[in-house]
Amino acid sequence: MSSDWLIPETRVLAVASHVVYGYVGNTMATFVMQSLGCEVAALNTVHFSNHTGYKQFKGTRATAQEINDLYQGLNQSHLTDFDVMLSGYAPSAAAVEAVGSIALDLRRKAENKPGSFFWVLDPVMGDQGRLYVNDDVVPAYKQAIRQADLILPNQFEAEVLSGIKISSLSTLAKAITVIHNTYNVPHIIITSVHLSELSQSTPTSYSNALTIIGSTTRSDGTPRLFRIDVPALDCYFSGTGDMFAALTVARLREAVVAAGAGLQTTKSWVSPDDVKATDLPLAQAAVKVLASMHSVLEKTMEARNAELRVLAAQDENTQGLSEEERLKQQHLRESKAAEVRLVRNVQFLRHPTVDFQAQEWKEEDIPAQL
Repeated sequence: MSSDWLIPETRVLAVASHVVYGYVGNTMATFVMQSLGCEVAALNTVHFSNHTGYKQFKGTRATAQEINDLYQGLNQSHLTDFDVMLSGYAPSAAAVEAVGSIALDLRRKAENKPGSFFWVLDPVMGDQGRLYVNDDVVPAYKQAIRQADLILPNQFEAEVLSGIKISSLSTLAKAITVIHNTYNVPHIIITSVHLSELSQSTPTSYSNALTIIGSTTRSDGTPRLFRIDVPALDCYFSGTGDMFAALTVARLREAVVAAGAGLQTTKSWVSPDDVKATDLPLAQAAVKVLASMHSVLEKTMEARNAELRVLAAQDENTQGLSEEERLKQQHLRESKAAEVRLVRNVQFLRHPTVDFQAQEWKEEDIPAQL
């Protein structure tokens, strides 16, 4: 392996959305993983002009048949030697089922070599208390994640999957345990938890923090919980979930290989029970992932603010517009200015400055009975 590449050679099938402009879905994930040395085959589930946060876009959604056809095209030419599959947004329940069928086929191909195929699934269903997919997508995901090795739900999606309203540390721990046990998912990371908003909360490392909660199950099904706090940035960015997922693919693969050949050939890369939470490859990977993301997003916010200052000086161009049209133009400008500055900041993907630490949830922080 060349010293220029810290990530072991990894072949990834990335199944997610695609936009012509900006960085979300596969447009984000493919660049991120390729920048870290992964070979990526992108199977796009939608083709949009731009992300939906602009509130206007053009494009098409792939049908389940089209997704299956693309995979079968790879299959017939023997182009399915993937180490990892990363799946994100799917536009329908049938599309979720098609993606699940692809994962099952790849797992069957690898069943004689434990650890040689790993599925990272981001169950994109909604956020902040509401679904933005059709109701029938939820049961489709509940079926699909039973085959996944690692899932990356946000707090709302974790509530949907577990059936538990997360309102405290106790219910958060319970939701993770229920997901582990109900779906037999070995690894979970719940992204973007606001611990300060939960009862029974513990202080975070920053006055305004976002926290990710991760766990790798033990052999008895109990979770090994860790948390990482990062300072929240006062800006909304699109595509951050896709960046997190893509970086996690690369950094988890790196951490598993560093742990030795024994873990690489273990089903689902589950560490022995005596490995504590903060030493898990999942925790070590997440620390680097968040370091890269924070740096890229800080640089993006600086560029966004500079761009908006320039645009504010040109506001005479909006004179004569109706209030509705003026607000629309302002929203479009702000959405464009907040597009993640990925290419110019690729050095932070490759060489993050790690300032964050994983913390183990101590026994007294977890309810005795879940």
